[in-house]
Amino acid sequence: MSKHKTKNVIFLVASVLITALALVTSAASGGESTVRSKLVIMAPASPGGGWDGFAREAQAAIKSDGISNNVQVVNVPGAGGTIGLSQFAQMHGRSDMLMVTGGVMIGAIELADSGTSLDDVTPIARLADDYAVIVVPGDSELKTLDDFVQAWKKNPGGTSIAGGSLGGIDHLLMGMAAREVGLDPQKMNYIPYSGGGEAITSVLSGTTTAAVSGYNELADQIETGSLRALAISSEERLSGVDVPTFKEGGVDASMANWRGYVAAPGITAEQKAELEQIVAEFHATDQWKDAVARNNWTDSYMVGEELDEFLTQEIATTKELVEGLGL
Repeated sequence: MSKHKTKNVIFLVASVLITALALVTSAASGGESTVRSKLVIMAPASPGGGWDGFAREAQAAIKSDGISNNVQVVNVPGAGGTIGLSQFAQMHGRSDMLMVTGGVMIGAIELADSGTSLDDVTPIARLADDYAVIVVPGDSELKTLDDFVQAWKKNPGGTSIAGGSLGGIDHLLMGMAAREVGLDPQKMNYIPYSGGGEAITSVLSGTTTAAVSGYNELADQIETGSLRALAISSEERLSGVDVPTFKEGGVDASMANWRGYVAAPGITAEQKAELEQIVAEFHATDQWKDAVARNNWTDSYMVGEELDEFLTQEIATTKELVEGLGL
């Protein structure tokens, strides 16, 4: 099957799923329910991934405090979240839905040709960040970020880097790092994989020199010594995480894999305020605070004008990096 046909099939399946969901929730409520009596959270990714986990942590926090006892999570995977976004943007006026979004989606939007962006939905809140880490095998001769940079500058093509999809956080981070150390980002030997597990397998097998992925995905292997962490993408060192930042290693690069929520287009100001209130309430629960701690997230709660300004800057930065990578 061609890529074009595959994409059409995925869109059709997602469309049927969301349409069915709309009919089910509407019928169950008789069209009269409030947001708190039924809430749907869309994770625009497959079950088990970062966005799915983020949605289910919110679901648990909402239920734990009785904010709503009827919270469903639905998965619409594909294309860095842009398939889910395209479907969600068609849910005009659906005030009983939230969708997970984040930095990965902004990069994917820049690469997609669907014509749908975050301008087509309603921003609600940024909640938490996690960070990417660059690693090498535990027995690698590269002991520090500076060692890696020197090898990288000496032989950019031969210093291969495994990571997530093209235009994702891993790719953008290393493009930023390349620019900061005087390398042409387009000459970087970046090898994309569909998941962090495949990227780590490549570096452990010696197929690639280094790998970049979320710290949480690699924490156990870093602690056992099978992987050596050279740097993490946070602005400052994370509490309880003994990994230096890129900036400490002399590379002025930082990037958060932030996550938050958007609502459907066409909702009223009152409906938006209600959804913001629901997010504020579950953000304050002990269940959510525990989730932040367990996942080594950084609380980055942000709403309103501050969120709008952040998104404007984030989109501009991402667009510049994507163009610099020649994508």
